[in-house]
Amino acid sequence: MRPNTQLLKAVWEDNRQNLSASRVELNRLEIDKLISSVFSNGPCYFYVLDTSGARMKLDLVSPSIREIHGLDPYTVTFPDILDQVHPDDMDFVSKAEAKAFELLMGQVAPDNRKKYKVSYCFRFKTADGSYQLFNHQAIMLTTNKEGLQSKALNIHTNISHLTDKNNYRLSIIGMLGEPSFLNISVMDENRLPPATKPMFSKREMDVVRLMSQGLTSAEIADQLCIAINTVKNHRKSILQKSDCKNSGQLVAKCITEGLL
Repeated sequence: MRPNTQLLKAVWEDNRQNLSASRVELNRLEIDKLISSVFSNGPCYFYVLDTSGARMKLDLVSPSIREIHGLDPYTVTFPDILDQVHPDDMDFVSKAEAKAFELLMGQVAPDNRKKYKVSYCFRFKTADGSYQLFNHQAIMLTTNKEGLQSKALNIHTNISHLTDKNNYRLSIIGMLGEPSFLNISVMDENRLPPATKPMFSKREMDVVRLMSQGLTSAEIADQLCIAINTVKNHRKSILQKSDCKNSGQLVAKCITEGLL
């Protein structure tokens, strides 16, 4: 059974006024920098989606899409990728995209839109034919003078080794100190949530990211050039704030709630 991709296409068509009609040139250095800074604790691939014009096209696809989905990175199209979405998750994906447009275009100033990352999870078909849980992250790469999106970087990470439970929530995370919109129920069509302060401090987030990579307290201390006891105190505070019992539970929570 194929997913009803018309649900998602209808969202983008309804938001055509929020997409640039003209192409904006891409800075490859900016892509490399963003990819290295975005969470991808698991098998992942990325692509650049050109949303200008009538048809959405792929500008760049990473080779790892072949291993993950069995798709040829040189010939794959955007509809090919959409066809891998679990049919039962397409309604959520379309509502998440609609809510993301509503928040980014309605509550974020045009100059700040590239400072935000959209994050949610859904099931994707993999190369062996099974459906597994993936984390979707999207960042505006280029905008026109009015702040309308021209190109976006999408990163899909297989997180099924961390969790198989999806909370079906959307998060829009401010990446450069901007306020975030976290854990949004996309089924509530009438309510726009207010921006919230981060759950963790910047230093605590540094520790969380390194914890997600499996580093010990000693290794984290070495990476951040701080005392090991300071790391241990951070870890204790992080688990308390997140109401998690261990690192595995913490990482899974941070991914599904868009904190990473």
